Amino acid sequence: MAKRVLLGMLTPSSNTVLEPVTSAMVSMLPEVSAHFGRFRVTEISLREQALQQFDNKPLVDTAQLLADAKVDAIAWNGTSAGWLGFEADVQLCQQITEVTKIPATTSVLALLEILRSRHITKFGLVTPYLTDVQERIIINFAEAGFHCIAEQHLNLSVNFDFSEVTADKLTSMIRTVAAEQPQAILIFCTNLRAAPLVNDLEKELGIPIYDTVAAAVWKSLCIAGVDASCIEGWGSLFSHSVGK
Repeated sequence: MAKRVLLGMLTPSSNTVLEPVTSAMVSMLPEVSAHFGRFRVTEISLREQALQQFDNKPLVDTAQLLADAKVDAIAWNGTSAGWLGFEADVQLCQQITEVTKIPATTSVLALLEILRSRHITKFGLVTPYLTDVQERIIINFAEAGFHCIAEQHLNLSVNFDFSEVTADKLTSMIRTVAAEQPQAILIFCTNLRAAPLVNDLEKELGIPIYDTVAAAVWKSLCIAGVDASCIEGWGSLFSHSVGK
């Protein structure tokens, strides 16, 4: 029997997308399985109550429970650093690793690595978020050297509602952003059902599309020493591995 590879995913409590999508992706790798730990997230906004959902303590507590399963990597499968600032995820990963002794990553840090490694500086952004959240995300990316040249957002704040956005709506938003010819398009929310659309839309548009659920899977596999290019049919993200 091949050595099992166990991926731990920190999951917002109201998210109904990342678990089935993540499991579908890794189903192509018989030795790999994904394991999920939830903590409470119901609202995405800049209200203080909403921001406090992402304090490190509940995430670290959940990471410790995943560590009981002896996972090979722990990923915060969420995008809060987009509006909190990327350093928030750096500090979170350091704290998780200090407490659990397990390497940690996040969807956002994985996306930043992908953009840097593939020399992308101009991107399009698709999210379900409120306008002020979207603006904060764009500013944080710009400060890191990545410039948003086209964006679409839905002005929603209830996290569960993000999962109800239809494939037709997501496809329309992605096509609208693609019309401005960015170097890549980011689907920036782990509760949008966008990842299953990526492969066909990349072929249609000729632009790489990076989904945040997929980014967490990709980087977790890299950390665990698994060749992510073995995952087929989920877009160009998995075409090669950058490494650990």
